[in-house]
Amino acid sequence: MAKTDWKATAKKLKKRLKALKSEVELRVHDAAVSVAATTALPPAPAPAAKAGKAISPLAPKGGFPALPPIAGVEFAAAEAGVKYKNRKDVMLVRLAPGTAIAGVFTKSTTRAACVLDCQAKLAMKAPLDVGAAIIVNSGNSNAFTGALGQESVDAVTGGVAKVLGIPPSRVFSSSTGVIGEPLPHDRIVAVIGDLVAGLKGDAVDMAAQAIMTTDTFAKGATATIEGDGGPIHIAGIAKGSGMIAPDMATMLVYIFTDAKITQTMLQKMLVRNTDSTFNAITVDSDTSTSDALLLCATGQGPAAPLKGATATAFEKALHGVMLDLAKQVTRDGEGATKLVEIQITGAATKRDAHLAAMAIANSPLVKTAVAGEDANWGRVVMAIGKSGAKADRDKLSIRFGDLVVAENGWRSPDYSEDATSAYMKNDELVIGVDMGLGKAAKTVWTCDLTHGYIEINADYRS
Repeated sequence: MAKTDWKATAKKLKKRLKALKSEVELRVHDAAVSVAATTALPPAPAPAAKAGKAISPLAPKGGFPALPPIAGVEFAAAEAGVKYKNRKDVMLVRLAPGTAIAGVFTKSTTRAACVLDCQAKLAMKAPLDVGAAIIVNSGNSNAFTGALGQESVDAVTGGVAKVLGIPPSRVFSSSTGVIGEPLPHDRIVAVIGDLVAGLKGDAVDMAAQAIMTTDTFAKGATATIEGDGGPIHIAGIAKGSGMIAPDMATMLVYIFTDAKITQTMLQKMLVRNTDSTFNAITVDSDTSTSDALLLCATGQGPAAPLKGATATAFEKALHGVMLDLAKQVTRDGEGATKLVEIQITGAATKRDAHLAAMAIANSPLVKTAVAGEDANWGRVVMAIGKSGAKADRDKLSIRFGDLVVAENGWRSPDYSEDATSAYMKNDELVIGVDMGLGKAAKTVWTCDLTHGYIEINADYRS
């Protein structure tokens, strides 16, 4: 047999082996679900984008949280078959008249049509006497699709506007998935009627599942504060697993509150809290074309309009929800087995602190050392050196958790290989660096880099 024939045969066998492996995993998954159903076990975690995919070991132990209904917000999800079969892949949110909406988006110069459309609509003066809506599909990002991209956005948002009886300018859309493929928007338009008919105030969990792509679990977070006249609720959902990097971290996020707040104040709060949450995480240093975060305040709660101490408490709670969702995205990093917190202190400037933190968080050598549970602090030194941040070798100190591993330009005299290696076996790690040059600080979150990341992304389109 010719050499090229051997290669072709080997390729076919490899592909067949992969298919058999997926089938076995699916059968094991189905069997586990069947056993759970017959033994009255708690519900299984939210389904993953691909059948049989293992839930991230870093997923919240309690599963998807119980999010409170937000007055003036309703959810629905449906199967449109945009890419995935036999799973919900479109979600719709209906918002009450008077809802204030704020947003932040990717800064990618190749951002998707839906992102551009959202930005344009938020720049308009919104009528306060009409409702609003958000429609999101997974499986196709509608990015790099030329004029067809805006045509798809117009078809989908126009269809929602017609059925709900609201202006198209108050319908916001997002798409996530493969780049460069025309969006089969007719499939989405075809299920709009079903979506509207299924709108419910307590269906947020279905909405969270419908926006997943390579995610292994649905992501949600909530907070409640006591306002003047009654409680104020905040509830949010997110998707994100790969192509995660600041600007504003590749993901889709939707946060809802019943607070009474102006659109201007809402936008300022959102922008203020993005840098320390969604812009402080990274999985693979790649920024998406489709990032979108929409924050919606219905004003339907019993509490008085936000001001003074109540506004301060609300913003603190909002930050907590945003950080919770951001860290869940990092926990679900493609192939991740460890969550890593990078703490930079003593930097000369805020910019230097940011540069050093992100250089460590994005370093493939640091991330693979973490995956291998190797306490290789030399790679941290390397990352700082290449970061562009001001640094003095002899003033650096590095710690893993509470264990100081390097200081004064040399390995710490108290360094213990056994203790540090034992620490590296934890699921959650802290790498701390004091630059010894000033008072600026920055904390970011990342995950390890495993072979699982390659497996997920090597055949993402197939």
